[in-house]
Amino acid sequence: MDPWLQQGIEHDDVSELYSLIKGDENLLDHRSAGPFPNTPPHGAAEKRKTKVTMEITILKPSHAQKHNQMGHSPMHLALQQKRYHAMRALMTLNPELIRVQGQGRITPLHFVAREKGDNEQMNVELLAKFLFACRSSIEDLTSQCETVVHVAVKNHNLKAFKVLFRWLKRAYLIEILNWKHKDGNNLLHIAMLERQLDP
Repeated sequence: MDPWLQQGIEHDDVSELYSLIKGDENLLDHRSAGPFPNTPPHGAAEKRKTKVTMEITILKPSHAQKHNQMGHSPMHLALQQKRYHAMRALMTLNPELIRVQGQGRITPLHFVAREKGDNEQMNVELLAKFLFACRSSIEDLTSQCETVVHVAVKNHNLKAFKVLFRWLKRAYLIEILNWKHKDGNNLLHIAMLERQLDP
């Protein structure tokens, strides 16, 4: 990335960003054209620079959907780095970013459903926000043909499962619980395999 742009991102200064663009109108496109670029929104989201992340995404919406060499979009990076403000900013600008598939076709929705531990409550809240912002994201499948519910159960994330189950009931989408992953197992089979339910 251009060192001046990198500095502008570090300062999270929108005015500085526009001054840089005035000096080089192709600034945001440098090194963003390859098949797996690390675009300016990747760098800004990773560094928790919310103002610049939003402004760059407004100027270049397509950059927010690109994958870097690790198969991560800016939204994935923001989640991995626990940059929740940047992630919310991206989601607000374009709720469809919740459906961007990363490595293994993992979407941000799948990502938060599998995460447990220190940020479990935050992830449960994000799960609800994601579903509210982009209802269709519930139908996205990983490369293993797993729904977000499969992912929650497989990762023993009971809190996420409860949120998903309640949401599916309210949305009249309970049939998703019967969807099977690549090995032909539905949710009940997976729960039994994971010994979360008595066989």
